[in-house]
Amino acid sequence: MATIDVFHHDVPAESDFGYSQAIRSGELIHVSGQLSLDEAGEFRHAGDFAAQLKQTHANMDKVLDHYGATRNQVVSQTLYVVDLRQHAEATAEGNLAYFGDHRPTSTVIGVTELTFPGQVIEISLLVDTKLPA
Repeated sequence: MATIDVFHHDVPAESDFGYSQAIRSGELIHVSGQLSLDEAGEFRHAGDFAAQLKQTHANMDKVLDHYGATRNQVVSQTLYVVDLRQHAEATAEGNLAYFGDHRPTSTVIGVTELTFPGQVIEISLLVDTKLPA
């Protein structure tokens, strides 16, 4: 029987919306869309793509760290980007900077809006802890 391990950032949105930041089921970790929330769960950097991407990556790292996983174990990501054409180059640059030589599968979806006013990016992940770290 697979064990389930649930992770929370302990921010109000988790209880307000009824979700977990991540769930580990067996060797797979399913990570909810990460975004530019600070330690208190407040949305930060409205309209600032670079700052939101930096905070989003930091939040992704917190989830990975909780499970003892690394970026090299990310097998798939889905990025939701407002004004994708405007942010396409910065999205690609940020992705290369975050993953280095690792190449997970990736789907980038242009959207008209996200949850918070001024939110321009959200990223969800699938992680396989059987892969080498």
